[in-house]
This record gives sequence, structure tokens and C-alpha cells, in this order.
Amino acid sequence: MLHLRIMAPGTMTEGVLAALENDEAVTGLAVFRGAAIRPPGDVITAQVAREAANDVVDKLRVLKVHQEGSIEIEQVGTWLSRSGFEAELHTPGSSADSVVWAEVTQRSYDETELNWTFLSFLTLATVIASIAIVTDSQILTVGAMVLGPEFGPIAALGVALVRRRFVLLQLAIRTLVLGFVVAIALTIVLALIGRALGWITLDDVIGPRPGTAFIYTPDKWSFIVAVVAGAAGVLSMTSSKSVGLAGVFISVTTVPAAGNIALGVAFGNGSTIWGSVAQLLLNVAGMALAGWVTLAIQQSVWSRISVRRARHLAAPRRML
Repeated sequence: MLHLRIMAPGTMTEGVLAALENDEAVTGLAVFRGAAIRPPGDVITAQVAREAANDVVDKLRVLKVHQEGSIEIEQVGTWLSRSGFEAELHTPGSSADSVVWAEVTQRSYDETELNWTFLSFLTLATVIASIAIVTDSQILTVGAMVLGPEFGPIAALGVALVRRRFVLLQLAIRTLVLGFVVAIALTIVLALIGRALGWITLDDVIGPRPGTAFIYTPDKWSFIVAVVAGAAGVLSMTSSKSVGLAGVFISVTTVPAAGNIALGVAFGNGSTIWGSVAQLLLNVAGMALAGWVTLAIQQSVWSRISVRRARHLAAPRRML
């Protein structure tokens, strides 16, 4: 179940109540007249079956509640309610499979913001990845993969295309490009310092590295893994059961490739640079493509479920 809290001007309250009362997926409906101060108006709360959240939000958007007031959606971790249970029974689909597009879109905007935190995590992950390459440490490589925050903007590319949010698309591209440019540039500076101190040598960069050679040698499996990981990551992001993201981070070598690019530039080794650039682009493209296709399929499936639900609302007995 989802908890819905609406703040709306008093002139909109009756329309909002009518939209919610006529929906069998809504329960626990309450209104607090004059409770809202900014903006002035009423506060309306309700519980909604997750499977019907998109339809309910669309009704509220048609009423322009989000422009005059606000709509808040929260996940209810534990609930005990006979009416809530019946609301879920009357709603086609599975709550675990349902995609709440307002939630997914909001999360995508949050994770594509180019801020100090994003740049810090990406830079630190890239630095750790470069150290992993120098020491040929698979453990450090995995640590850098998990630390990297780049999957959020990559997933947002698919969300932007499917939901036609082109501003989000621009933000995601900018965040990815500038984020990796800054992270690689700072890692280059640190690599040059390490080279000057004698801590890093050319042999560390181009010598035999059986544990981390995959970072700069992309092949068909690199793309396949990126596609599979991207699909799994999007499913984890959109489902109510958010599991598997750690596995996604560990599966793809975007951050290690960025670390290797920095080392290649610091030592002027072209083969290292271009191999790592190819690996980086291959992983980003694979995950973005998989995310777009996965979200497109989910949108198609839930569009059909919404149509089915509308038909069932006309004949309630068929939904039991």
C-alpha cells in the first residue's frame, strides 16, 4: 500500500474527494478542512493500492492539484487493514511488479543532480580504481565499482526517453559527462604526483595485470553483461522490492575504466587510453539501452493493466 497526502485549495477538495471515492483501490480516505496554511486549503489523506497509483495520480494531475497544491506519495512498510486488503484484491496486477512513474521520475531527477556529493563519490571511486589497477587488486576493483554513483544518471537516460522528459535527458547526459571528466582529471593529477614520487611506474600501467586486464580489453561479453546488469538495475529501481543494485554495480566496469584512462593519460600510453574509453562507452551504452527497453516494456504492460482495470471498474463483481 501507498500513503497519499494531498494539500489542495478548498475549491478543489470536492473534486479530489470525488475522484478518490469512486476508485475501489483507495481506502482510509480522510479530509481535514482548513488544515493547510501554505498553500491555504484542506489536507486529504488516503491509502492506495500500489498497482493503482499511476491511475490515481493521473486523475489528480488532470485536476491540476500538483499546480495549486501538492501530492505526496509514501511507501507503507507495514499495514493492517481489512479494507486495504480488499482494495488490493480489487486491483489487477502485482504490487511488487507495479511501477509508480511519479516515484521513478522524481528519483531520476534527484540522482541526476550534478552536485558536490556526486562528484566526490565518483572521484573517490575512480581514484580507488586506479590504485586497484596499479596493485592489480580485484578486491579494490570491486570496491570502486560499488562506490561509484554513476548508475543513477545512466538509468535516468532510459526514464527520460520512455517518459519523454527531455530536460531530464539533458541533465543525465551533463551529469555523466562532467562527472567523469572531473573524476578522471583529478585522478590524472594524483597519478602524475604518484609518478613524480616514484610510487607508480610505466610497468604498473602496461605490465601484466591478470586480475584487472578486463578493464581495458572490451569484448562482446562486456556489452552483454552491461545489458543484463542495466535491465536488472532498472527492475530493482522500479520495483517495490529494491534488491540487486549492489550486484549491478559490481558487474560493470565503468569506474575502473575511468581510472585506467587517468593512468593512461598520466603515462601517455595510447593503447591503455583507447581500450579503457571503449570499455567505458560500451558499458554506459549497454546499460542505457537495457534500461530504456526494460522501462518501455514495463510502461506497455502497465498501460494494458490500466485499461483492464478501467473495464473491471465498470463491472465490480468481475474483480472478485
